[in-house]
Amino acid sequence: MFDLSLPIHSTTCPARFAPVFAIGDADPNHPFALTLSHRTPADNMSGRATPLVLARFATLAEAMEGAINHAEAMAADAAFQLLAILDRDEQLVLAGAASDGAVAWCHPVASATEARCVVTEASQLRGQASRAAAWGEPDLAERLRHRADLLDARLVDSLWRAFATRALQVAA
Repeated sequence: MFDLSLPIHSTTCPARFAPVFAIGDADPNHPFALTLSHRTPADNMSGRATPLVLARFATLAEAMEGAINHAEAMAADAAFQLLAILDRDEQLVLAGAASDGAVAWCHPVASATEARCVVTEASQLRGQASRAAAWGEPDLAERLRHRADLLDARLVDSLWRAFATRALQVAA
């Protein structure tokens, strides 16, 4: 489904939104949190892997623009970062890979059946990554884990799927 290299599609900011991205804005009254995957191997194994909240926003559109602003502020040679927008209940609303000044949004799954297929494929990729690491192929293992992460990013909460899909259509 995905190429081994990260496909980055330019995402432009709508002109009607003023820049609102401010790292450290943690107003708990804002329902959307822009987060960065912040995992260490120990956290992954213990189940304590929690995302790092970069900022909170009042609307999904502002959160999406905040993600784009974050991507634009990244160094040109920086590795991709998986950004996720979570709602007040910490459910996934939308996710994408930030790199080279743009965000490649992951389109949400359309149904529970598709979600099960995505989970299965991501699990298989992680198994392949473990085997590749054991065989002394760290680059291949990293690419496989990256592909699995991109698949997981499609697992938007079922209550947000239609809304997130529509938001991506409007943003395009």
